Amino acid sequence: MDILVSPAPASLDRRLVLLLAAACGATVANLYYAQPLLHVIAQDFGVSSGTAGLLVTCSQVGYVVGLVLLVPLGDLLDRRRMVSRMLLLAAVGLAVAAVAPSFAVLAAALGVIGVTSVVAQVLVPLAGTLAPEHERGKVVGDVMSGLLIGVLLARTVSGLIAELGGWRSVYVIGAALMVLLAGVLARALPPTPPVTDLPYRELLRSVGTLVRGEPILRRRMVYGAAGMASFSILWTSIAFLLSGDPYNYGEGTIGLFGLAGLMGAGAAQGAGRLADRGHGHAATGLSLLAVAVAWGLLALGASSLAALIAGIVLLDLGIQGQHILNQSTIYTLRGDARSRVTTAYMANNFAWGALGSAAAAWAWTAGGWGAVSALGAAAAVVALIAWGAEHVGRVRAARLRPQPETIA
Repeated sequence: MDILVSPAPASLDRRLVLLLAAACGATVANLYYAQPLLHVIAQDFGVSSGTAGLLVTCSQVGYVVGLVLLVPLGDLLDRRRMVSRMLLLAAVGLAVAAVAPSFAVLAAALGVIGVTSVVAQVLVPLAGTLAPEHERGKVVGDVMSGLLIGVLLARTVSGLIAELGGWRSVYVIGAALMVLLAGVLARALPPTPPVTDLPYRELLRSVGTLVRGEPILRRRMVYGAAGMASFSILWTSIAFLLSGDPYNYGEGTIGLFGLAGLMGAGAAQGAGRLADRGHGHAATGLSLLAVAVAWGLLALGASSLAALIAGIVLLDLGIQGQHILNQSTIYTLRGDARSRVTTAYMANNFAWGALGSAAAAWAWTAGGWGAVSALGAAAAVVALIAWGAEHVGRVRAARLRPQPETIA
């Protein structure tokens, strides 16, 4: 008798996964080039540290606009063409930033860069769509690892380039990289037919409908918002701490602190695998707890370099871990609306991230590093309270669930 053996499930081409990861990292890096340079830019344009900190808010507000108005188009258009055109527009914004004659022009250019750099949030759900069901969490985790490495290395690379060639050279190189990526992705991405025929206005309205109809999405939006607020609070204000007493570091050294968060990329991969195995809830709780503990260490970092570095590592581990767990969860909800699910989740994240960066600039001016640390800790506590409420609900639901009858 012949034995039928089922073929092994197909996997997504590893080279394409790596390209998507690299593209996400390079595009999202555009948002973070300014962070280790804020004190230098403030001196160059003659503005205060608090005003310079608003540059981060400009890019994040731009990102929210792009998430709301552009990312939903991923369900309506061919994403290959969409991505290439957005990258070329990002290159234009970066070029304007490189030659900005005033602080206002630079702020406007960073807003444009934010709008167009949402390419990363088109590519992440695309990876979830292209990946087979059995490895979706792993593929999304791998692509997110590239994105997170880009977020963290952006500061290091930006600081080192600025020390060698000035802060404007960072944006010149960024513009060239976007043009290169536009050409490579136009050739490498498969065609992606639309998954909906909704008119554009209806498409945008349907994002709100998704949020109202999906309680899991709303819950994950709370976790993501708290995580992004914490992330923005730290990286908006840390350049001010490190450039003054007791550290007095230059922009190259400040940029190197981004390397301390690289362990967060490893957390993304591990978190994706935990989600595939059904442990997403517990792993989310541990990630959120790590963020809360990290802010305690960061508070000590006002005078302790070891505590500061340990806090950065733990904070990024927790934030990136919960972020990929959130995305792995929400991409199981609606296969026909992943771009719009991404819009809801990420627009919410970056709206709170923009508020976090603005609040961090205010907190630094009002109370220094102590006020910044208290602000970050408050965001972490909000997330833990929300997770605790979810956990209690799960326990109650399990107790009320009918138990199978046993036969004596």
